[in-house]
Amino acid sequence: MIVKKDRRLRVGVLGCGPIAQFAHLESCLKASNADLYAICDAAPDLLARMGATYEPRKMYGDYDEMLADPELEAVIVATSDAYHVPMSTKALEAGKHVLCEKPIGVSVEEGEKLAEAVKRSGKVLQVGHMKRFDPALEAARDFVRDEMGEILALKAWYCDSTHRYTNTDAVQPLPVTSKLARKPGGNPKADLRQYFMLAHGSHLVDTARFLCGEITAVRARLNERFGAYCWFVETEFANGALGHLDLTVAVRMDWHEGFQLYGQNGSVIAKTFNPWYFRASEVDIFHEKDATSRKPLGADGHFFRRQLEGLADTVLNGAPQRGATVEDGVASIRAMVAIARSVESGERVELANVTGAV
Repeated sequence: MIVKKDRRLRVGVLGCGPIAQFAHLESCLKASNADLYAICDAAPDLLARMGATYEPRKMYGDYDEMLADPELEAVIVATSDAYHVPMSTKALEAGKHVLCEKPIGVSVEEGEKLAEAVKRSGKVLQVGHMKRFDPALEAARDFVRDEMGEILALKAWYCDSTHRYTNTDAVQPLPVTSKLARKPGGNPKADLRQYFMLAHGSHLVDTARFLCGEITAVRARLNERFGAYCWFVETEFANGALGHLDLTVAVRMDWHEGFQLYGQNGSVIAKTFNPWYFRASEVDIFHEKDATSRKPLGADGHFFRRQLEGLADTVLNGAPQRGATVEDGVASIRAMVAIARSVESGERVELANVTGAV
């Protein structure tokens, strides 16, 4: 049952494509402290269809016009990766808060440029690393922060499946598309190394940072065979922990995602599901002090709605930001760039020294 609070963040969604339809438009309707105030898309037919379905108060075919609306308080940037930085920057400069889909950019420089825009604006920008709002992963993070003590090592994996669309097509609505949709120049999938790292590696890197903190250096190898890509990444954390990250696209098995985390006062083992199941991870938290395990249910698995509610709580009530900050977004880009440079050179790469694009 949806119970709306009296004061709600007035949100505009930029882009009415699949990610908005699968995640963000519904999140605005279901969020307790936010409303779908406006939608914006360059394709008039898609805009009309989504307007009739979700019934926002305002509809815009021009982004600048939506940003000029004084009633609009925040924007969800649900566009292609190439538009994330310029569209987020425009919103910040117009005095709006931002929830930007991940990754926030494709290069270190544009990520840092966006971070500067956030600082100038004084507004809140949250990166759409929605796995931070998986309630079971939050429970694991809380254990790491409050009880685990020193961290020894993390093993984490994100393995997309050859059967993912068979699974997700059965549970997702058929997306409404338009021939008039605005797309970036070129084909983002022309370079699959870059595309897979940005689309999937950004999740793996952010989960590692969410649990273990700052990544300082990586040494990575990439194996490409029979149309599959496998990155094995040795990871060094600022707290002295070691990490092993496995990004494989696509495994010949079911979706395979999770981690094992070993610490001074206990351990965590997690299995994470395809996000479109809206199912919280299965997490087993082992407490060394009394040799017992705890498995939080995490019944509310709508990560996309929960991340919007987190943003709204920060904006409306001054609550600490629970989601990924722009600094987290830049750190993710640095990690992905470092992985790419390490694959090319075969050498250990420090994140502080990297420049350029993934």
